[in-house]
Amino acid sequence: MVSEKNTVFVVDDDLSFLTAVSRLLRAAGFDVRTFPSAKDFLDAFSPAAQGCVIADLKMPGLSGLDLQNTLSKGDNPMPVVFLTGHGDIPTSVKAMRHGAEDFLTKRAPKEALLDAVKRALARDAQAREERERRRESRARFEALTPREREVLAHVLQGKLNKQTAFDLRITDRTVKHHRRSLMEKLRVQSVTELTRVVQEAGIFKNGALQL
Repeated sequence: MVSEKNTVFVVDDDLSFLTAVSRLLRAAGFDVRTFPSAKDFLDAFSPAAQGCVIADLKMPGLSGLDLQNTLSKGDNPMPVVFLTGHGDIPTSVKAMRHGAEDFLTKRAPKEALLDAVKRALARDAQAREERERRRESRARFEALTPREREVLAHVLQGKLNKQTAFDLRITDRTVKHHRRSLMEKLRVQSVTELTRVVQEAGIFKNGALQL
């Protein structure tokens, strides 16, 4: 059984097919919600939602690709599995390049669909864990003082304490104090750990902190 926190959102304007797919997924143990259009789905979509989306490619109004594009730009870029009767190679390539989990025709074996859904749910769970780690890391960095951030930037650039002290016009002793303080706040024991945490947070770009 799939966790109740994970939901498979099925979006298709073909109501008979929508019903058939939802029955298949529920029989396999998935929690399912259905929508007859991309607009209906987006209107009801919550940033806290967990799971994946199965979307038809061609629908009145917003297409499946439009839906995928909208999700990818939001705070909750949920994985999308395309299930369509209008598939073609160029469109499938475009969908996959934009992060689609899979691109299946509506005649695909049910095993292929269930496998794609499982992979999409696993991908969503992993992405959420990564985003949560990034948020936690950023929260620690935001607790640094302006001076600690300046020292941190120099450490990340590989500068020695004397170089940092000269650049910031402070003493070596003060630099050491700030280094010790920032590493305690960031809960790291070495520059190697510090670099890893910075990479996870995604806050050091082009030689400068992005906070």
